[in-house]
Amino acid sequence: MRDKTITTEKESRFKKLRRKMYKQRYSYYLMAPYLIIFGTFTVFSVIMSIVFSFTNFNLLEFPSFVGFDNYVRLFLEDEVFIIAMKNTLILAIITGPISFILAFVVAWLINELPKKWKWLMTLIFYAPSISGNAYLLWKLIFSSDMYGYANSFLIKNGLITEPITWLQDPKYVLWIIIIVQFWLSLGVAFLAFIAGLQNLDQKLYEAGAIDGIRNRWQELWYITLPQMRPQLMFGAVMQITSSFGISAVSSEIAGYPSVDYSGHTIVLHLLDYGGMRFEMGYASAIATILFMIMLSSNIIVQKFLRRVGT
Repeated sequence: MRDKTITTEKESRFKKLRRKMYKQRYSYYLMAPYLIIFGTFTVFSVIMSIVFSFTNFNLLEFPSFVGFDNYVRLFLEDEVFIIAMKNTLILAIITGPISFILAFVVAWLINELPKKWKWLMTLIFYAPSISGNAYLLWKLIFSSDMYGYANSFLIKNGLITEPITWLQDPKYVLWIIIIVQFWLSLGVAFLAFIAGLQNLDQKLYEAGAIDGIRNRWQELWYITLPQMRPQLMFGAVMQITSSFGISAVSSEIAGYPSVDYSGHTIVLHLLDYGGMRFEMGYASAIATILFMIMLSSNIIVQKFLRRVGT
């Protein structure tokens, strides 16, 4: 009797879902092209990458199943991958949260400016993330000869006596990459925060003042942040993705490969095996590990952000 009741409830829910989908069918028609493209080139690609990670595949021969051999090789035999994972985690842990907070704080401060200054300051802070000459500038700053801006400044002020080989010394490379990544971090998430701050419901601030909110920090925590949960979620996903996906910054600043792999990241390791050696099964295993790390990080961050303002 109980099983029949459960089955009847499921059928009733299914019928309600069908009716709701039928009423909203035109919305689904409009969404269909995007869903087809997204499913084909993103979801299907991720699934195939996971499948290929259990194979030996070189693009010339049919994939052969090898089980967990690629993963065993990654963690027990590939020392460069371990270095790449360590570097990636350091970059993500340092640049991810700080760049997320930095993007929001800068957006919040810009939003307090007069309207005629907002667009100019937004452009100034957003420009580095789309600048094509960003890496050239930092190479000039950290040039290893005495004409590099950093070395020139330190020598002129008597802090050093001979030039420092910034980009050839493993102990400096990772920290320089972190600095450059911070400089480039005010990108899409920053624009999302700007847009969110400009569309807040101002009536809630008046209601908050009546309910006992007395300063800007209380306004920020109890009114501003709860209203911006969608933008905060989006910004968190973008910043986490960019911090775990660092590759261009490392290869442009430190070279490819960098000295003693000091700037090597998981994405660069993936490009090495997938784009140069064509070991697609092994590259798929690297991509799967990176995907799982990023997915876990996003889940943790989103659970934390749901508590903001509560």
